Amino acid sequence: MPAKPMNDDPEGSAPSADENGAPVKAGGTPAGEATAEAGGTATPARGATAPARGATTPDEAVTPLIRGITVLRELTEADGTLSLSGLERATRLARSTVDRITATLARMGYVRVDGRDVRLSPRLMELGNAYLAALRLPALLASRADALADELDESVSLAVADRDGIRFIHQATRRRAMSLSFRIGDLLPAERTAPGPLFATEWTATDWQRWRERRASDPRDLSFTAVPPRKYGADARDDEMFVSRTREAAANGWAVDDQLIEPGLVAVSVPVRSPHTAGDHRPPACVASVVSHTSRHTAHSLRTTLLPRLRAAVTQMEQELDRTPPPPPGTPPSNLALWTGASKQRLGRDFIESLARGLTVLTAFGEDRPELTLTEVAQATGLARATARRALITYEHLDLVTPTGDRTFALTPRVLSLGFPPLSRTTLPDIAHPHLSDLTSRIHESTSLAVLSDSGEEIQYTARVATGRVLSVNITLGTRLPAYATALGRVLLSDRAVGRAAHTLTSVRSQGYALVDEELEEGLRSIAVPIRDRSGRVVAALNTAMHASRHSLRECVTDLLPELTTTATRIESDLHTAARFTHVPLT
Repeated sequence: MPAKPMNDDPEGSAPSADENGAPVKAGGTPAGEATAEAGGTATPARGATAPARGATTPDEAVTPLIRGITVLRELTEADGTLSLSGLERATRLARSTVDRITATLARMGYVRVDGRDVRLSPRLMELGNAYLAALRLPALLASRADALADELDESVSLAVADRDGIRFIHQATRRRAMSLSFRIGDLLPAERTAPGPLFATEWTATDWQRWRERRASDPRDLSFTAVPPRKYGADARDDEMFVSRTREAAANGWAVDDQLIEPGLVAVSVPVRSPHTAGDHRPPACVASVVSHTSRHTAHSLRTTLLPRLRAAVTQMEQELDRTPPPPPGTPPSNLALWTGASKQRLGRDFIESLARGLTVLTAFGEDRPELTLTEVAQATGLARATARRALITYEHLDLVTPTGDRTFALTPRVLSLGFPPLSRTTLPDIAHPHLSDLTSRIHESTSLAVLSDSGEEIQYTARVATGRVLSVNITLGTRLPAYATALGRVLLSDRAVGRAAHTLTSVRSQGYALVDEELEEGLRSIAVPIRDRSGRVVAALNTAMHASRHSLRECVTDLLPELTTTATRIESDLHTAARFTHVPLT
């Protein structure tokens, strides 16, 4: 049977207000129509992680891909970890199906299976990274949001519209005992936020109707796991308040959240208008917000004290967008999905090739290829046009992809629902630990990760996996040792290669490892390699340490060093993926 058409639905004219008094945008376009700059379309929260209400699954949709997306979303809602039996219950899939899906996702590096538990892995963030890179807003505006947070000493966020919700694309938070817990990719109901009324000024009558249907089906916001549920269900007064706030936002050009999410939390928001739009109307590309709590600011003081500075920062953001031209079309990658055939041959029926191929389609998008045609998707992935077409049909059904123009498609903010929120708060020790476990099991020696102290005089152990030997190195997390006396420290210091023993450190840097023989303690031998960030700077070091009788100096280099280097490369790969649009703490 023919596939579901993948064409834009034409918008008709709209009145200035709907029958319930909801405001609509002047000029015939109702308030809140999602635009490519505002992040596209996607339905909100868990109640809408499935397709839009009433939608039927297209005949040509890829069922294994739909099931795989369901598993990833359930893991996301569970903060990144679920047991296999828990996944079976949450997804209502057969256990054999869950096992095959998780085996496929593990082969892709998107999850890891620890005994009976399934955990999201940092590599999964490449899907959200594809959306954020194509959106370009974090790359262009994040530094200005960070600077504003430093200036105000308050948290600053950037959010895009996600149908009748808002989704965060950048967070600059303050480190305080009372701090915000929102994460990049978190979805919030529009009516309980400051950005929501600003996006709602662009909603169509259809958008308002969809919002009311969602409110009626989920009056306590139980489907929005990033916010506390309402104690009592929303009523008509709450609905009218949001309509009124939207009118005020349209008139004022800013909006306030006065403890709507939870008591004590206040925020003020200003839209960052889209560049390069035809006509005088410039819809929000995103919304910038300053967020605080009532012990520091009231909603009134946010308006009077911080709003002018937020507006000034937003003006700079808009100028940045205006002077930055759209990227020239880049050359898409090729044969991204070619590896799936070999994996299918090796893993047999436990590897679901259609799932792996479908997920690879999302990675074809990027900064210089925010919109792709079917032909370009097929060329980038190496898939047949028919296979790529079925994947796009499936993603449009799931609101992960939207048509954007003449036979082109773009990712939507909903791609961030695939694991990004829990993974956006990962740390380097979190990233390194499973790799240390694998390394320890291969070499049968204890392994550790360490960073340099602020003074540069000591190292601090941040991750460690001990071997089960009777005689082993006894180091606990948090232990500090003199940097120069350890292989870990010399690797970390070699990136500086100045001051004391600069010649030795230069040698360590050139050879790519440090080997220390019984200098810290008699009988203790250690070899370490660097861990580099996306810029190439050494930010941590990985080592193994053992009694000198177990490995000669030559064996340390010939046998252990290749294993350490391989593990370091794997840690760096995950670190670079995780740190592309998020801050990854080293400890």
